[in-house]
Amino acid sequence: MNQAFLQSAEFIDSAAVSIRTYAEETVRPAQSQREKAIALYYRVRDGVRYTPYLNYGDPQMYRASSVLRNGYGFCISKASLLAACGRALGIPSRVGFADVTNHLITPRLLEMNGSKLMRWHAFCEFYLQGTWVKSTPAFNLELCTKFRVMPLEFNGRDDSIFHPFDADQRKHLEYVHEHGSFADVPFAEITATYKKYNPKLLGENAGGDFGADAQTP
Repeated sequence: MNQAFLQSAEFIDSAAVSIRTYAEETVRPAQSQREKAIALYYRVRDGVRYTPYLNYGDPQMYRASSVLRNGYGFCISKASLLAACGRALGIPSRVGFADVTNHLITPRLLEMNGSKLMRWHAFCEFYLQGTWVKSTPAFNLELCTKFRVMPLEFNGRDDSIFHPFDADQRKHLEYVHEHGSFADVPFAEITATYKKYNPKLLGENAGGDFGADAQTP
């Protein structure tokens, strides 16, 4: 096992006091690592509001302790926080990335991103019972209800990644390219990609209610 998946890092800063406190108060000592990972997943999924209306060039949007303090973030933010919480409890954790086609992208996000292809979509991976398991805490339950997408559940055994269709059988997320898994958020590589393909993401895009932009069928 790569010890980097247990150590605090620049963005997955699991040694931060706030991270350790948050993680420890989420679980019970008698729980197994799988049970703890599940508890962490649901707390981050529903306790940290998802919004893509951020300045993606700001490193604080990627740092777990900053995400926890803000109470909101996008997919990378929340995956970073979840991985940091896992490490704080001794669960090997890392972040994985893929490019996805978002068929239900909102008009404002489409204008920001420039296309339906969302580069560097993130998820967290826990090492549980001898295998890596994906978990995607991006969309909180309230947001899933507004957008009519099926909330992602996590049982600690099976990969939890976005469904290809929403509750109305419209195309939703399509995974098109895997970037692999990392011990820390590859901030320089991600922002270099955005600078080349999605420069508007690096501007001042903060603010606004993403849930209010939900498209109805």
